[in-house]
Amino acid sequence: MFNPLPLVRAHLKQSPVSSLALAALIALAAALGVAVSAQDRALRAGSAAAARPFDIVVGAPGSETQLVLSTVFLQPASLELMPAGLLARLATDERVKFAAPIGFGDSWHGHSIVGTSADFIASLAGTLPEGRMFGHIGEAVVGARVPLQVGEHFLPTHGQFASAEAEAVALGNDDHDGDGHDADDHDHEHEDGEPAGEEHHHHAEVNIVGRLAPTGGPWDQAILVPIEATWWVHGLPVGHPLDAAATDIDHPDPDGIPVGPPWDEKLLSGVPAIVVKPVSFSAAYGLRADYRSAESIAVFPAEVLVQLYGLLGNVRDILAGLSIMTQALVIGAVLVAVLALTVRRRRTFGVLRAMGATRAYIFSLIWCEVALLVAGGALAGLGLGYGAAAGLSRLVSGKTDMAMTVSLGLPELSLAGIIILVGLILATVPAFLIYREPVTRALRD
Repeated sequence: MFNPLPLVRAHLKQSPVSSLALAALIALAAALGVAVSAQDRALRAGSAAAARPFDIVVGAPGSETQLVLSTVFLQPASLELMPAGLLARLATDERVKFAAPIGFGDSWHGHSIVGTSADFIASLAGTLPEGRMFGHIGEAVVGARVPLQVGEHFLPTHGQFASAEAEAVALGNDDHDGDGHDADDHDHEHEDGEPAGEEHHHHAEVNIVGRLAPTGGPWDQAILVPIEATWWVHGLPVGHPLDAAATDIDHPDPDGIPVGPPWDEKLLSGVPAIVVKPVSFSAAYGLRADYRSAESIAVFPAEVLVQLYGLLGNVRDILAGLSIMTQALVIGAVLVAVLALTVRRRRTFGVLRAMGATRAYIFSLIWCEVALLVAGGALAGLGLGYGAAAGLSRLVSGKTDMAMTVSLGLPELSLAGIIILVGLILATVPAFLIYREPVTRALRD
């Protein structure tokens, strides 16, 4: 007798339920650790990719984290406004390639409408694969996942925030809307008489003229319009001197409004955020230092994400610790179960010894059985953990519109390898106990 595998297979078939249960326990323990590790890496990679086009973000003094979440990840929030002249100063700073305003306030079927400039769009996604850049305030460029085609048009929905007060802050007018009404009036009725809580559409129709290349981030779901459009539809200064046609009260002509820089500092409205592209690495640090003042903060989104990763890392470490404890308990439980099963088979092993089987054969028989259960469970845990991480990533992507790719890397493979190695070492315990037992005692029991 040299090959123990036929008897191993027979023993597993003899008790399939208990064998599958032991392997399933190991698989679940391994899957927890694999899912935590793979999901953490996917989240870091996805958020870092989404923040890559944002070198510096400037906003009003407040939470740096909220500024990044609102600007980079388009999470709705009521950001305070910076003084209007700050945009003009940044746009003319010799250390700046471009300073792109970011203005929120409206939406269409859940897609945020963001006012910005053509420079930012080019930096965000490069050349447009379809259509062209907007040329006046009645045009828009849509993200890759917005269900609007080039040539179509739509009516924006008034507001994207949870309250009229938050919307007024986001648009640059804490006390009044564009028509001169108090913001509190909108708690009860919109400007056209619609009750609060119902959709209110602007009367200015927007035409889709271009589509962004996929970015893999939340901006794939955004509709981008000139910042002047965001100001115009809410009755705010648009940063440019206007001719008589554009300011005609009865029949204004928005096509005559210039878009993009240079802006007239005296005619600018406030914005909640500005994305700055520096001319060099050293210029970036100089800009961040200079625009950290009483009227603004300047942040590197990557640094803010590192801080968030630190918080997430604490949670990850806790989950990883729980996973290790679970794996230890499971392997211990498997060992106890195998010991109990081995004791029940002592007579069978005694008969094999009496028939001529060596102690080494009995040792390898028990060791191979335990090793197959542990290795099979650990490998199944890899697949189960990958599936759990992929499912969680889809859930997070659905909430944040951030693309996350789950993969099994060295940490996950190492985890499964460690579980298998520990299992193989522990498998020697029941094998050694039977190895030492005399044949006469095994047959007598």
